[in-house]
Parts: sequence; structure tokens; C-alpha cells
Amino acid sequence: MNIINSAPRFLFCSVLAATMVSGVHGATPAPEGAAVYFVTPLDGQTVSSPVTVRFGLEGLGVAPAGVEREGTGHHHLLVDVDELPALDEPVPSDEHHIHFGGGQTQTTVELSPGEHTLQLLVGDHLHMPHEPPVMSERITITVE
Repeated sequence: MNIINSAPRFLFCSVLAATMVSGVHGATPAPEGAAVYFVTPLDGQTVSSPVTVRFGLEGLGVAPAGVEREGTGHHHLLVDVDELPALDEPVPSDEHHIHFGGGQTQTTVELSPGEHTLQLLVGDHLHMPHEPPVMSERITITVE
């Protein structure tokens, strides 16, 4: 999988290092009714690669990683993840846990032909899931 337009890992590492130096971070409260969802693609849709993924957010604003602003967060795209990451730790950063710490609300991903799952998880300024977690339903798409 090749990610196009993904956030730089440098920002993630910098924020993670700051978290480790500053000590334990308590969960950021999620505004009541906050929700994240896929604008595109839709569950069950057949698409071609590269796949444009658009994120929708309700009841929560978008702010870049490292910017602490009440009622905000940034997106993480989980690709082909069978088990959610620990919700009391920063979201990992790898080819299956893609960070959008710049505040992006869409991306383009190269996916191999076949069935794939996608899920969105919003993180706070330190990449920590909110409490309660703001995450989408897991959707399944087929890439031709």
C-alpha cells in the first residue's frame, strides 16, 4: 500500500516525544453527539485504485496535531485493521494506521485489488482517542 498526501511522520514523532516528556495524558472529552463518518467511499462500494477517501465530522472541529483546542481533533484512517488500537494510548503510525495531523479531511490511498476495510478514529492534539472514542463504523470496500 502506498499512501499519497499523508501527514509527515516527523510531526507525529515530535508530538509523541512531547507526550513522553510531559508525562501521562488524560483522555480529552468528546463533545456529546460527536461523530465521524465516510463521505466517500460508502460501505459495500466497488472502487478503483487510487481510492479517494473523504472524511465527515459532526459536533467536533478539526485542528492539526499539536494544537490543543477544545472541541477539536484530527483524523486517523485505519486500513485493514482487525482490532482497534488501544484507546488509552496514542494511535500508532504505520501503513494500517494513517495519521492526518495536518487537519486534512480527505486523502488518496493506493490499495491492491480485493476487499479492504476502512475505519476512522479521531484523535486529540496528542493523537489520543477522545473519551468516549469518536470513531466511524468499519466499512468494507472492494477494489477492482
